[in-house]
Amino acid sequence: LVVRFKLGFSNKTLGYRLPPHYQKAGKAIRQTLRDLGVLRKTGFEHFAGCLVVPVIDERGQVQEVYGRRVGTNGKVEKNARHLYLPGAHRGLWNAAALCDSTELILCESLIDAMTFWVNGFTNVTASYGTGGFTDEHLAALKNVGIEKLLIAYDNDEAGNKAALSLSERLTEDLPQLSCYRVTFPQGMDANEYALKVQPAPKALDSLLRKAQPMGKLAELNIQADGVEQHDNDLSLAVDKDKNPADELPIEINDIEIKIHIANRLYRIRGLDKNLSIGQLKVNLLIKSGELFHVDSLDLYQSRQRTGFIQQASIELGCDVIKLKKDLGLVLLKLETLQDEKIKAALHSNKDERHSISDEEQAAALSLLKNPDLINIIMQDFNRLGVVGENTNVLTGYLASVSRKLDKPLAIMIQSSSAAGKSALMDAVLSLMPSEERVQYSAMTGQSLFYMGETNLKHKILAISEEEGASNASYALKLLQSEGVITIASTGKDDTTGQLVTREYRVEGPVMLFLTTTAIDIDEELLNRCLVLTVNESREQTQRIHELQRQRQTLEGLLMEVDKSHITTLHQNAQRLIRPLLVANPYANQLTFLDTQTRTRRDHMKYLTLIRAIALLHQYQRQVKTITRHGQTLEYIEVEPQDIELANQLAHEVLGRTLDELPPQTRKLLTLIYDWVKTQCDSEKLAQRDFRFSRRDVREATGWGNTQIRVHVDRLMEMEYIISHRGGRGQTFTYELTYQGEGSAGDHFVLNLLTPKNINNSDHLAGQSEYLTGSKRSHNGAIAGDVRGDKNALQPSDNVAIKGFNDEPREKDLLRGIDNVPSFSNLAHVVN
Repeated sequence: LVVRFKLGFSNKTLGYRLPPHYQKAGKAIRQTLRDLGVLRKTGFEHFAGCLVVPVIDERGQVQEVYGRRVGTNGKVEKNARHLYLPGAHRGLWNAAALCDSTELILCESLIDAMTFWVNGFTNVTASYGTGGFTDEHLAALKNVGIEKLLIAYDNDEAGNKAALSLSERLTEDLPQLSCYRVTFPQGMDANEYALKVQPAPKALDSLLRKAQPMGKLAELNIQADGVEQHDNDLSLAVDKDKNPADELPIEINDIEIKIHIANRLYRIRGLDKNLSIGQLKVNLLIKSGELFHVDSLDLYQSRQRTGFIQQASIELGCDVIKLKKDLGLVLLKLETLQDEKIKAALHSNKDERHSISDEEQAAALSLLKNPDLINIIMQDFNRLGVVGENTNVLTGYLASVSRKLDKPLAIMIQSSSAAGKSALMDAVLSLMPSEERVQYSAMTGQSLFYMGETNLKHKILAISEEEGASNASYALKLLQSEGVITIASTGKDDTTGQLVTREYRVEGPVMLFLTTTAIDIDEELLNRCLVLTVNESREQTQRIHELQRQRQTLEGLLMEVDKSHITTLHQNAQRLIRPLLVANPYANQLTFLDTQTRTRRDHMKYLTLIRAIALLHQYQRQVKTITRHGQTLEYIEVEPQDIELANQLAHEVLGRTLDELPPQTRKLLTLIYDWVKTQCDSEKLAQRDFRFSRRDVREATGWGNTQIRVHVDRLMEMEYIISHRGGRGQTFTYELTYQGEGSAGDHFVLNLLTPKNINNSDHLAGQSEYLTGSKRSHNGAIAGDVRGDKNALQPSDNVAIKGFNDEPREKDLLRGIDNVPSFSNLAHVVN
């Protein structure tokens, strides 16, 4: 705006920029400025303290200057805020607008006209006050053929009277011109309205579309207190509660809308496609007797409406004025229907906080305050039909809770087809509020960028199959790492129709929940996620079959009924969890594996897991406050038992990501090694002399042919197995080169500090007697017992989690994990 119209500001320094007044040149320039009115006779600047707007003609000559005083703090009278050069007004501001459109917006002052211009309505000009519509304005309207004039004068007594007087004058001088009154709220002008009603472009567009016809189109009585309308007015009746279109007889079905006006029928199709207030594109048919006219048009486009009315008048032999009135009423009725549809769509998509009854809130609080909360969560998953996946479901549950944190966790469930990964994800998501999760089967490359700026903030984004999100993987990685993604895209401006560049922004943080059957996962995505693997053992299949059979009994059917109660309880509990800050007073004492660069991200996952556990127990902790820069912040603190649980989950979950083999491949390697070792012992052969086929592996392990093929190929690539050409039909046999290094399922050491050693700064990695060495057997002796620490925290010391039958477990915190070392030494080796 400043560059296009050469705006300036008069800061009372003009005199310093001129030659001295005692010089001939300085004296001459000052006299010229006095003659123009830029300097007053006293020598002061006429526009001092004003925004200065020159009115420039097509030759580049300044014809008029407008000054809008700013910074007056209300000390200057309203009329004194608008200044012009002395003498008659000359020129037309933004004259180019008259050549670009058949519609023109006419404002009372240039500041109002510039308000429209900066908000995208460039077909605008201004008169010089209520009495400032000059002959130049009238001549310009005649010469360029403006068809519609939108008078956007102030909604006060002077503005209303001036608008009425101007419409009467134009009706006489320009019979082809249609005048409309843009009505602002009482006492407001365009600039004040745009500042108070946001977003300004949409607010101004709405007023322009609801402009009230004047002159021949409708009789308008102007009163001192505003605009008063007659019943035959075609407008939306801004100052009246009653819409004239509400009385129209109307028929609505799934396909079309029918509106009857006199002996004319209007049939509208395609309204459902208009879910934006910026357009009203429909297929419109008008019928009178046997005659009809049909066309597709945007009712918000004046040129399209005019063409439709003129052609319909010819086809039906109807008066143009009648058809204009009809179309005005039809437009108003369709606007009303469109508003209802938009509100319904927004209401259905809006994330409203669900109301919770007092009884439901009490039950949810009771759950969150229960010291045995983790056990209850595990038992509820069992009642929902999840068996043998305790580590996975608890990790998924805690990761979902982390959506309330500034850096949430991400989950990737990896398994073969039909192993139950989707059922596992659905079980976790079913306990999360529906308004706080977004679930898709697949996503296109750019779909994530158009989801709304805050539609994903602190929510769960679940995608059923990682392959379905492969095109959007780049955006997902950015959203997970940076917490925000942006894209610049080209689209049409709603007002001008020209191509413009728009920025779309989606804010996080968001918790990602993915599943995949792929063995090779994108490394960038993998190291951002906690990778869970479904138990695919035969024993797990037997447990699932047993549960499936149990579900067919009466007791099982009753358990299905209980599902709704369980999910509702947990969803309400999740709604009560607040996004508090979580401080870890033990953070400086914690340790973590640091031999690989990728553990930099794994370390943050571990710390976030601790915070998620603490956040879940917020109703069992004291909420503290601290004031920082005048802002009061609420926070809770991590307790040792949070680290205790996080350590066990981290060993089981984070340790997997450090293995060079995928979990299922590692599982098959272990099974093959155990089988080969047994066969070698029975046949008294050295392992290097033993050969086997894929069929032998299928029979020994019970795995399917596809699983065997995929994982054996991976083992061959990693040189755990080598192939030999066979004798019959050039078949292949295999030799196992893996010697069972760290057998019994060696795990990687994460070097985690145990709660037993917290607050003792001497117990650091590599120094503490409570931390193991580089590797140890997963099923070996209990490290804490071997070291004979009498003060070591034992499973029975108020941390043992009961199993689903309320029987305490002595060796594990989570049922399903066998032979976990005692809690005095949780730095055990992990797969």
